[in-house]
Parts: sequence; structure tokens; C-alpha cells
Amino acid sequence: MSSTFPNRVTEMLGVEIPIVQAPMGWIARAQLASAVSNAGGMGIIETSSGELDAVRIEIEKMADLTDKPFGVNIAQAFVRDPDIVRFVIDQGVEFVTTSAGNPTKYTSTLKEAGLTVFHVVPTLHGALKAFEAGVDGLVVEGGEGGGFKNPRDVALMVLLPLIASKVDVPIIAAGGMVDGRSMAAALALGAEGVQMGTRMVSAAESPVHENWKTSIVEAAETDTVFLNRHTSPALRALRTERSEALELDTETNAMTALVGSTLDLYFGGDMNASLALTGQVAGRIESVESVADIIATCARECRARLDELAGTYGGA
Repeated sequence: MSSTFPNRVTEMLGVEIPIVQAPMGWIARAQLASAVSNAGGMGIIETSSGELDAVRIEIEKMADLTDKPFGVNIAQAFVRDPDIVRFVIDQGVEFVTTSAGNPTKYTSTLKEAGLTVFHVVPTLHGALKAFEAGVDGLVVEGGEGGGFKNPRDVALMVLLPLIASKVDVPIIAAGGMVDGRSMAAALALGAEGVQMGTRMVSAAESPVHENWKTSIVEAAETDTVFLNRHTSPALRALRTERSEALELDTETNAMTALVGSTLDLYFGGDMNASLALTGQVAGRIESVESVADIIATCARECRARLDELAGTYGGA
């Protein structure tokens, strides 16, 4: 395997380009993940939906769709099966991300089984705890990203260099990652790879309804809302009539909006049936593109931007 980004992330993950696809529930399945892996990045299969029988089938599909590496995510707050670690190990994957929970819970068992483990962290405290637990790397997630968040959100521009200055493990930057310019910025701040969520939700191979993709393309940078500051987890979602009604609500747990009706939005296209978990970077997405084009363009533009900066400032 050769890489135009030779670093610890590409070496550990066995990928050509250090772009990881976020593990969105029901979305991060074989259709999308295989496209990411085939394009040189790291596709991830989710388990947060709790539908492990379906997830097992999706992982089996991956063998027919790609011969490239892929991983699995364990979102601890949504684990329903106490044997989730054995489930993941039995799938034969070599890379796992853990999130939404204590990094000491699964890290040692996964590493003893030979897996590479990255833990998702939204704070320096969480990063230090994961480092002490022995993780191989971190996914550092800024509050501008979509999905489940820390109620005390910190922007990636602050969080990433802070954590990079305190721990010496490979870092994948998440939140606001969409193109070569943002990827180059993440590398400059101390990351060795990036994770894309909203950009992958809007991709051609994403299984979500076209209404959601269209809403992302049409969104302004101000068209997301941050919900549940009064409880946990907090959420960042696309601004809709449903989500806007919860934006300043300090009593209702916005998680209730996800119960029972999520799939009506995801795959039925009813944008007010639930919450469309989406990051602020929707304001920078202007079209639906294939995963292959997204990753290739991002890598090419990142290299060009880094070369341009080196040419401008290298002799200073």
C-alpha cells in the first residue's frame, strides 16, 4: 500500500488516504462504507442502530463490495448487546472506533484481540482518559459537527491543537471536514487524518432520502441548531420546524424526537418526522457528489494547498 499521505493514520489503518467516514446510525452501512474504502479511505459500519443482525449482514456484504480495509464503530451509549465486543471481534475487522462512553470499558479487550482502537473525544479531559486507557489513537470531535455532542461544545479550531499538544497519538479530526482546504487545516493543527460525516450523508452513495441531501446542499452555515444543552447527549441537527421548536427548550429532552420516527426522515424524506443530524459544514456543501470524487478531490486539493503554503512561507 502506498500513500500520498505517509503518516501514522495511513500506516495503522492500511489506507491510501487518511479520510474516515463517520459511523452514522442506519446510514453507515455497506453501500456507503464500501464506496469509501474503495476510494482509498476508511469506511465504517455502525452499530448505534442496535440492529446487530442487520449490521452482521452489512459486514458480510462488505466482503463482496470491497477488498480494502474497513472498520466498525461501537457507540457505547447505544449498546444493547452485552456481548458487543465479541460481536465486533468475530466480524474479523482490524479497526474499531469507540465513542459515547468510557474508553476504559472496551479498549483493553479489543486490543488484546489484535484490533486497532481509536476513541472519539470532545474534550481534553476525555482525550487524556483515553490515552491512559491505551488507545491507539483519537478521533477529536469539535462541536460544529453533526450528531451527538458534548453539551459543553468546543470548536475544533480550539480543541484539536489543544489535545495535540498534550498527547502523542495519531489524531483524526472531526467536525467541519469537507474538502482539501479543511483537511489541510486539520493537518496543520496536529491531526493526521480527518473524519467526514455530513459530507458523506450528502454523497451519491448515501442511502438517505434525497430530501435530506437537498436540504444539506441548500443549507446556509447558520442552518443547524444545537439542542439539549441542559442534558446529555446534546445534538446538532439541521434547522427544520421540528428542530427549531426545540432549540431554546430547556425542559424537553430532544432525544425523544428521535424515538420511533427516525427512519421516516432518513429514508421516507419527512424532514419534520425526526431530527436530521447534520453539522455546520452543510453550509459549505454545494452539490451531491460521488464518494470517489469527494475523496479524490479532497486529497488532491489538500496536497495542493499544503504545497502552496510551503511555497509561500517555506523560505521565510
